[in-house]
Amino acid sequence: MSKIKVFALGGLNEMGKNMYVVEVDEDIFIFDAGLKYADDKMLGVDYIIPNYDYLKENRKRIKGLFITHGHDSQMGALSDILLDIKDLKVYATPFALQIIKDQLSEDNIKCKNLIEIQPHKKINFGENSIFPISLTHSIPDTVGYALYTKDGIIFYTGNFLFDASMLGSFKTDIGKLAYVGKQGVLCLLSESGYADKKGYTSPNHRINSIIRETINNNSGRVLINISPSQIYRIDQILNEISTTNRNVVIMGKRIETIILRAIDMGYINFDKNRIKSIFNGYDPRAVVIISDEREKPFSNIKRIIKGYDKFIKIDEKDTIIFASPVYDGMEKSATKVFDDISKIGSNVVTLPEKKYLSNHASSEDLMLMLDLMNPKYYFPVNGEYRHQVANKEVALKVGMNEENIILKLNGEVATFVDGKLIETLEKVKVDDILIDGKTAGDVGELVLKDRESLSENGIVIVTVTLDKITKKTLAGPEILTRGFIYVKENIDLIKEATSISKEIIENNTKPNYVDFNKIKMEIRDQVGKYFYEQTECKPMILIVVQEV
Repeated sequence: MSKIKVFALGGLNEMGKNMYVVEVDEDIFIFDAGLKYADDKMLGVDYIIPNYDYLKENRKRIKGLFITHGHDSQMGALSDILLDIKDLKVYATPFALQIIKDQLSEDNIKCKNLIEIQPHKKINFGENSIFPISLTHSIPDTVGYALYTKDGIIFYTGNFLFDASMLGSFKTDIGKLAYVGKQGVLCLLSESGYADKKGYTSPNHRINSIIRETINNNSGRVLINISPSQIYRIDQILNEISTTNRNVVIMGKRIETIILRAIDMGYINFDKNRIKSIFNGYDPRAVVIISDEREKPFSNIKRIIKGYDKFIKIDEKDTIIFASPVYDGMEKSATKVFDDISKIGSNVVTLPEKKYLSNHASSEDLMLMLDLMNPKYYFPVNGEYRHQVANKEVALKVGMNEENIILKLNGEVATFVDGKLIETLEKVKVDDILIDGKTAGDVGELVLKDRESLSENGIVIVTVTLDKITKKTLAGPEILTRGFIYVKENIDLIKEATSISKEIIENNTKPNYVDFNKIKMEIRDQVGKYFYEQTECKPMILIVVQEV
């Protein structure tokens, strides 16, 4: 009897943070290890990765981690994971592997188990094997993975679309997909983010026309803000620039490395001599390509808008194009950026989401993949739950039985025994790991609530100094506030809070004993209530009692 388990540590009911696990008897295969960006409410958090405790506990059974392509949503968690699971084998195609190496080098992480793979070359693992197949996405060398088991194939698409005009390292091998489909696919895991969009994504993912129009219709400098991993769009931008007399300036170490690497490896055809140094950023004929670091969307463009960047300043003669989609949860930040640019007087060009799509599978793309794979079971992944439901509706349209469509949340296990889906109600521990700077694990819900409270209501500090021997008050209580009220206009409020604090301290102080905990709890409770009654605000209250 063979047993296959399929579940997600991240990527279900959310955008990004993709990480899917397939267990075939005792063997564990991991597909992707991504991050997602923190939204505007997660104060101070840079990015979020899946909790991978399950992998640490079962590391001896892991055969490998297989990366579909070099986007942060698929491989952004690698640096953090490899700190804990140092012997993890990571398989990726050449361009994805190069991005991984650059990221690990930047993070000062050494990994001896990075393995380069080629599409359509089988990798054997005893009774099981992995067969990568070329797919079309916004970055070269994208693949989906067919996991061969004795009960059938588990196929994971990652991100894809169908576009016959995207050639070379962007091309989908439809013949190989059909070949795998005829061999018997037990379960297809397919992306869901655009499942509610009608038709094919192509040609709505092409931005040549708007880039050409903007560059040709504006005599001044053009700045383009784009994600560093959107290689297909960067290629379109550079193609349009190549027909003009403009030169290119690249801002951002990461995007510069990726673009130059793509040119050197033959994925982008552009004259490197037309890429000028950052000191040419003020040239009115320049096209400045700007990108952000993985954990801080809009960080570089914000710095330029505020005038903090020493190389680039913007004025009313400039045109700024935002060539990447706004990530979920970042709409507020994006709107603020657009407004700030408009206040300067610069021209802002954004890509309407309904007209310009990212390189993901819409409903017709999903139907074609289903037709090629002809799976026994269908598992919508990679998207909010409403997207997964829309993906289910797509599968129903092409004739799949509803009982063979699997809708799960992170951690919920789909179990196949001898090629048949059985209900077990098994769950694996899942959670978010919040990354703040270079640290993980010390930022949780309570920390975020404290940060939110500080940002909204400020802080009040109550200090008092007692004699170590007599326990008499030597100084204070004194009340300091930051971000709560304007003290000069609220002296009476501070005096009353001081009086309440003094009475509490005296009631809990004896000649030979001070109840520190009771003092802190009562001041926090009574002073907090008083402030709320007077101001309807709940500042964070810290109490410092010291003896000298």
